Amino acid sequence: MSQDASIQDIKNVLAQVVEQTKTSQAEYNKYKIDNSKEIRELSKEIKKAQNLFTTQWGRLIESLVEGEIVNLFKAKGLAVDSLSTRRRGGNNGQAYEFDIIVHNTTEIVLVEVKTTLKVKDVEKHIYKLEQAKGWLKEYKNYNIHGAVAFLKADEGSAAFAEKNDLWVIKATGNSSSIINDSNFEPALF
Repeated sequence: MSQDASIQDIKNVLAQVVEQTKTSQAEYNKYKIDNSKEIRELSKEIKKAQNLFTTQWGRLIESLVEGEIVNLFKAKGLAVDSLSTRRRGGNNGQAYEFDIIVHNTTEIVLVEVKTTLKVKDVEKHIYKLEQAKGWLKEYKNYNIHGAVAFLKADEGSAAFAEKNDLWVIKATGNSSSIINDSNFEPALF
């Protein structure tokens, strides 16, 4: 075999290796793209399931709180007699939501319900309480009290809420209880 034939054979083998490498790279890229699509779709499905779970868990906590809430406030001297749930709306471009509204003909308690209460949740609820008479026009002449309810409180949030004159409600077992100090006086908003 001549040296030129050997060099040509090597060139042919190298050309085949380069071609196979290009084919392998193309197949890998297609596999990578297909997997990326699958991962994105799976991520979307996981997010949907997580949102569904969070929503259902939140509704369970709301149910625990609302079950006896009228009686809890009556026991604390508020003559409330009914409640409404999940009041949503908007005013001047601001969206709002109140989880529970406990009321009678002269006063209401606006309750924010959280699975895990954080200080930022309390701060946000205080802001909503300050805006409530403008947002809920039918209650503009009512005495408005604020309350937070939770399954678990983080960051000293329950103490922060009480310090800011909000009713503090802990979901327990199959109901809930108000846990403010016995000499607690709620703020009016």
